[in-house]
Amino acid sequence: MTTGSRAMTRLADWPDLVEARPSCGTGRALRCDGGEIAHFHSDRLADVHLSGPAIWRLRGDLLGSTALRLVPGSAWVTVRLECESDIDLLLTLVSVALKAHQGSAAADPVPSARCNEHRRVTIAR
Repeated sequence: MTTGSRAMTRLADWPDLVEARPSCGTGRALRCDGGEIAHFHSDRLADVHLSGPAIWRLRGDLLGSTALRLVPGSAWVTVRLECESDIDLLLTLVSVALKAHQGSAAADPVPSARCNEHRRVTIAR
């Protein structure tokens, strides 16, 4: 079983998440209350919709991780899934995303806004 499959299996048990078709058309998605929270684009890459405010708040920690990719102007964070600790990081970020989106007008209002799958530019470390 791949790391992406193991992560998806673990997240499928979370009561607030429902599997759905991703708005970008690639892979599998998890939604909560109608908003997309995560996209699994391959067995080794997932995007998490943290929200702009959450990314800003956690920016220093996010930039310090070699498993993460941030894209300027995106409310999504890409997680490279290579080992169990990457799955744990993904689960933590999904938890942060759920909290950021729960009944908050401050969260990005259009969670289906482009994920990072088709974006090319990354922030230099």
